[in-house]
Amino acid sequence: MKGYSDLSPSEARGLCRSNEWIKPTSGMASGYTQANLVVLRKELAFDFLLFCQRNPKPCPVLDVTDIGSPVPRMAAPDSDLRVDLPKYNVYEKGVLTKEVTDITSLWDENLVGFLLGCSFTFESALLKKNIPVRQIEEECNVPMYKTNMRCVKAGPFEGNMVVSMRPIPSSEVADAVQITSRFPAVHGAPVHIGHPEQIGIKDITQPHFGDPVTIKEGEVPVFWACGVTPQNIAMNMKPDLMITHSPGHMFITNWTDEEFEVL
Repeated sequence: MKGYSDLSPSEARGLCRSNEWIKPTSGMASGYTQANLVVLRKELAFDFLLFCQRNPKPCPVLDVTDIGSPVPRMAAPDSDLRVDLPKYNVYEKGVLTKEVTDITSLWDENLVGFLLGCSFTFESALLKKNIPVRQIEEECNVPMYKTNMRCVKAGPFEGNMVVSMRPIPSSEVADAVQITSRFPAVHGAPVHIGHPEQIGIKDITQPHFGDPVTIKEGEVPVFWACGVTPQNIAMNMKPDLMITHSPGHMFITNWTDEEFEVL
């Protein structure tokens, strides 16, 4: 029987579609690129695309659907964004009103889906160099934090960056930076190393999204820009409707991680 890391993208999405997998996707379908999801009404689509263009570290755009279509033609033309993620967050006027496993009833001809790069993509490269990925070891969600790092405003979209954190042995931090810098389309190199208080994180044991993980003696918290940033932005700008992935519950594309590696 296949392990969850050995699944093909279509098999992984099939488990999500049937609600057999409703937990974080880190380590699932290993070697295939994962993506954050943002769904907005077409009236906001250009401003959001501009926001992403101005903030490529937290919001690297991988694919954008046609208006009204739930199919990301470049990332996975055999998929359906309404059902192929484990869980979704629904924000109405900036308030998280529900977490669901299917957004079919919410979808209409005015919606546009955006797929943004995800740092889960470079985790396989870290593991190949024997650099630990703690949330995979502990079978939980990656910890994510709101910061004081301001994004560049675009139209009504403004606010602060969210980061994900992975504890890295101090002797391997330089290697982790070098490895992840080869994946600029999926957040790339870290935005901050150590000293969480410098970026506005008061308590490293209490992430705003995801789960806390163990930081062992001799390890340094390393922070990468995170695609949950738009959810933080939504809480500020309060659009009538924004649908996103539930943090850590990503969309698995048909692309391989190697396609996004710059050597």
